[in-house]
Amino acid sequence: MPDALSVEAVQRFVQDWYDALDRHDPIDAVVPYLADNGLTMQFPEATLRTEDDFRGWYDTVTHRFFDEIHEVKRADVELLSPLHADVSVLVNWQARVWNPPAATSEWLGFDASQTWSVVLQDGQPRIRSYAVDDLAPMPGSAQL
Repeated sequence: MPDALSVEAVQRFVQDWYDALDRHDPIDAVVPYLADNGLTMQFPEATLRTEDDFRGWYDTVTHRFFDEIHEVKRADVELLSPLHADVSVLVNWQARVWNPPAATSEWLGFDASQTWSVVLQDGQPRIRSYAVDDLAPMPGSAQL
């Protein structure tokens, strides 16, 4: 088990997180990405502080958005200590959403600027904090 974070491990962790979201992995496979203590996740629609908050949010978004694709454009890692890193993430998120009773789904496309705090817990990187700082719509995107 690693006893320190590395830039490469954190960047791989960021990509793995988005791959899990794109696949809509089962919640019990996604919760291990989160730190046990001090969790804060700030999304445009909610701030989450507990595993139960996250479980509710995840259930909502996996039932609302489909055909999701997250493309990590940048994950700049600053190692603050062997156990803590700050990460500046730029991710392009595209998905489809259906708003009943509409006859068709709509395409969504955004560039999301995010700030993460990642800690090493039980030999694995974990998200302690996650903030969506800016959500810039792509041309032609429906509104969230």
